[in-house]
Amino acid sequence: MKKFSLITLILLLPLVASAQQKAKYVFYFIGDGMGFNHVSLTEYWLGYTQDVFDSRPLSFSAFPVLGWAVTHSESNLITDSAAAGTALSTGSKTKNGMLATGPDSTALESISYKIHDAGYKVGISSTVGINHATPAAFYGHNVNRGNYYEIASEIPASEFEFFAGGGAIESTGDDEDRVSVYEAIEKGGYVIAEGMDDFAAKKDGAEKMMLLQKDGRLRTELPYAIDMKEDDMTQADLVRASIDFLYDENGEGFFVMSEGGRIDWASHGNDTKAVILETLSLSDAVAEAVRFYNEHPDETLIVVTADHETGGLTLSWEKGYNLYFDKLEEISCSKDKVSEEERERMNEISHEAHIGWTTGDHSAANVPVFAIGAGSGLFSGRMDNTEIPKRICEAMGVEF
Repeated sequence: MKKFSLITLILLLPLVASAQQKAKYVFYFIGDGMGFNHVSLTEYWLGYTQDVFDSRPLSFSAFPVLGWAVTHSESNLITDSAAAGTALSTGSKTKNGMLATGPDSTALESISYKIHDAGYKVGISSTVGINHATPAAFYGHNVNRGNYYEIASEIPASEFEFFAGGGAIESTGDDEDRVSVYEAIEKGGYVIAEGMDDFAAKKDGAEKMMLLQKDGRLRTELPYAIDMKEDDMTQADLVRASIDFLYDENGEGFFVMSEGGRIDWASHGNDTKAVILETLSLSDAVAEAVRFYNEHPDETLIVVTADHETGGLTLSWEKGYNLYFDKLEEISCSKDKVSEEERERMNEISHEAHIGWTTGDHSAANVPVFAIGAGSGLFSGRMDNTEIPKRICEAMGVEF
């Protein structure tokens, strides 16, 4: 019995130690729609591309702490992104469609505000619109996630130092005579940069920034990784810019939330190859945080999770005990770029590869939670998604 107790204590010591270290720099990654099978599929794809009959870990899937989160909302066993984003940002359940507001329409406070009030700098980024449900839940409040103009209009009042991503959906709302949210954001003291070169030219001296795609590019989301041009911004670029702008070795620290939003969109379309490359894009973004962690291992916490699973992804189709990734080589773009007939062919290719989808919507599946660094031991095992923001605050020593 004594031997068993000693072994148990030794195994628990790393988790206890990590829970006691205060996190000064926190990266909170949300792979929108990313279930366990999305991770597994992408790992097997990596193995295939490296010519090994095995899977290969993503930048985050080998993190020492693994947990899983339950995702239901207040109103539905299958959540939407607004309710899930609310849970992940405020630690409270709400009804589907409601954004950082409770079921009674009362505004809920995101951990972004709690952390900012404690003296940390805050950065919010996404590969989709910055006023889309998940990123918006970290600064905005609305009873209807579809009120994009009103939600984006809350950005200046947040006073958060850094926003980046696909821009604002419906930047003038339904009334084109309204003041553009970009104009309001600039009046709120934000310097707007268009592309990474413009960011590099404008960042020095700026107190608050918003980073968008280059002028002339789509302003509602970043392109799918599979469709990107060489100079399109990636999620890794957004994270690298966040670090560049927020890090101050003499400062209080920072909190960065970065969403890989197009994993979800590709999964809604059952777009297998696009899903794989979007998940790899998230992995590349997390790798930027890992590089920072390697320089500040005692003060950095990285948490990677999802708001829900999308698509009911299965790593098998009908009969057979293998996956045939060579079939996916035929696909070179997203379904957005092709005709309906070609989309049907892409569905056939997925089935030939033995990859299946059970829905074009969300599922009730639990989602993974990966963590490394200061306080990471708090994220082990089964948890409700509302626990994640509470545990982040605990790791940072911020009152929730």
